Amino acid sequence: MIHETLKQSIPEALRAHDEVRLRTLRSLVTAMTNEVVAKKRKPDEFLTDDEALAVLKRAASQRKDSIEQFEKAGRNELAEPEKLELAIIESYLPQMMSRDEIVPIAKAKMAELGVSSKADAGKFTGALMKELKGKADGADVKAVVDSLLS
Repeated sequence: MIHETLKQSIPEALRAHDEVRLRTLRSLVTAMTNEVVAKKRKPDEFLTDDEALAVLKRAASQRKDSIEQFEKAGRNELAEPEKLELAIIESYLPQMMSRDEIVPIAKAKMAELGVSSKADAGKFTGALMKELKGKADGADVKAVVDSLLS
């Protein structure tokens, strides 16, 4: 469904003469087609929503890394287009939970697993990530786990 939506958004971006959106959508559709081919399926097939979300998250992560590197190097003029692309990609991703929303779930999971020390951090983080898969950013989950165990 996400894959199809992206493909159908390309003509809209063309009609609107939105070059950044068009470039971003084309790169995402290409990445998804490459993923379909890598899974040994026909190129005209669509990815499942879970597979498409994985591609979108990977693309968003790449943009975030690029932005960070460009800003570190003082090349803000190169970071700006990446920020625009990231905003477009994030519009297709489901809304992620905030750290404040993760804390109560983490506390409940902590009590359930009986975690009390940093030695159990890996087990705790793994169990929490499994429960929050696709709903929360891994960096936010790790930050919450670290704050609860410190």
